[in-house]
Amino acid sequence: EYKMAEEVKDLEVDGGAEENGEECEEEEVGDAAAATAAGGEKKKKKKKKKKKPATANDPENGQDDATTVDGNVASGGAAAAAPEVDAAGSGDEGEEGDDQSGSATKKKKKRKKKKKAGNGEEGATAAAAAGVPQQTNPPTVAIKDLFPEGNFPEGEIMQYKDESMAQHLSSTEEKRAMDRAQEDSYAELRLAAECHRQTRKYVQSYIKPGMSMIDICERLEDTNRKLIAENGLKAGLAFPTGCSLNNCAAHYTPNAGDKTILGENDVCKIDYGVHINGRLIDCAWTVHFNPRYDPLVEAVRAATNTGIREAGIDARLGEVGEAIQEVMESHEIELDGKTYQVKSIRNLNGHSIEPYHIHAGKSVPIIKSNDQTRMEEGECFAIETFGTTGRGVVHEDMECSHYMKDFDVGHVPLRSPRAKQLLHCINEKFGTLAFCRRWLDRAGQTKYLGGLRQLIDSGLVQEYPPLCDIKGSYTAQFEHTILLRPTCKEVLSRGDDY
Repeated sequence: EYKMAEEVKDLEVDGGAEENGEECEEEEVGDAAAATAAGGEKKKKKKKKKKKPATANDPENGQDDATTVDGNVASGGAAAAAPEVDAAGSGDEGEEGDDQSGSATKKKKKRKKKKKAGNGEEGATAAAAAGVPQQTNPPTVAIKDLFPEGNFPEGEIMQYKDESMAQHLSSTEEKRAMDRAQEDSYAELRLAAECHRQTRKYVQSYIKPGMSMIDICERLEDTNRKLIAENGLKAGLAFPTGCSLNNCAAHYTPNAGDKTILGENDVCKIDYGVHINGRLIDCAWTVHFNPRYDPLVEAVRAATNTGIREAGIDARLGEVGEAIQEVMESHEIELDGKTYQVKSIRNLNGHSIEPYHIHAGKSVPIIKSNDQTRMEEGECFAIETFGTTGRGVVHEDMECSHYMKDFDVGHVPLRSPRAKQLLHCINEKFGTLAFCRRWLDRAGQTKYLGGLRQLIDSGLVQEYPPLCDIKGSYTAQFEHTILLRPTCKEVLSRGDDY
């Protein structure tokens, strides 16, 4: 009995020395404090279990895993420890089964594997950050999914032309507070603007001579519907895609069956809009493939930028138009040996924009006028200019494709069931936003021209035929949507292209 007691003491001393040695090795591993503490608790629990059978193999425990005098753990102990490693997410049992040279080596391996499992949260965070979808090519991912926190890109920020007023507005806390109060509406406009930018980047990559105008428009509109995440009247297209060619300046989009092909020498104006809750972006540019039209296009681009610069709180519309005309008509273009002055198209204008109301009441002329109407804080404007080598006046021509319900008209009784049904479709799909025949076809309407004529005759719907200068002339257009914020002017639709 005395001998047995001495042997037990020796075994306990050896076991304690083994624990001390392992604790030193734990310090050398240098894990994070939390991981070390957690690992230490698990190991201490294991040691207690192993010490107990070290005195005697207790049959009640149902195991033979005892700590030997030389400090090695029997294979049963390694097998018992393996499930804990699996629980930590290791999944690799072969390494522990092969090496039984010392428990410290095994515990180092276990600890490393646990460290990997502990980094899982950081990896998940990184994966979540990387999980924000990236735009595809061609673009198909909705803009709201690309910016899940709603921080959509700002447009170009410009100070107002009057420096003293600009400094006063930007430094006034009251104005800054008013600016912050409008962030929700700004976000909707910026989302729509980003949709326009990404769609036009895609259009600029595929548009080329030989394409049908219908194909150009339908690919553009399909992309817009995906990026804006079309949702009835809450989000969608603001008006039909304009793709007016050469002497036609505006309001042309192909009807079903139109076989028009884009040519190498054509000058095409791409004009489209998108909206979120009626807050819409109206923006356009000119596509051409023959460099001989560069002077015309550059004249119009410069005139539009002049209008943007001159626009601002309290700016008189007539003075904005005068500045635009001065820049526009300072340019010339030579075509086929003849020199033409680039003229402003005097009966086309920019316009104010309100929710679901694209032409909201104020017109921004592109020629000098006596209009003393002032721009006001908080207003949104489409600054668009048109230049031409023709007479400088447009008239209605060709088959009509653009229509829009009158924003101000009230209830008008209709007798024709077909007209009533068509009006119901227009109210449901477009409201007071513009639409075209192709969109009625897409909505499932058939044989609707008679009903559409009745709606036009009753004053409920307005028609907007293509607007053209004289045949043989060429027209160009550039347009941006701007917002007159309390503290600054934001060119919402500005991009790297124009």
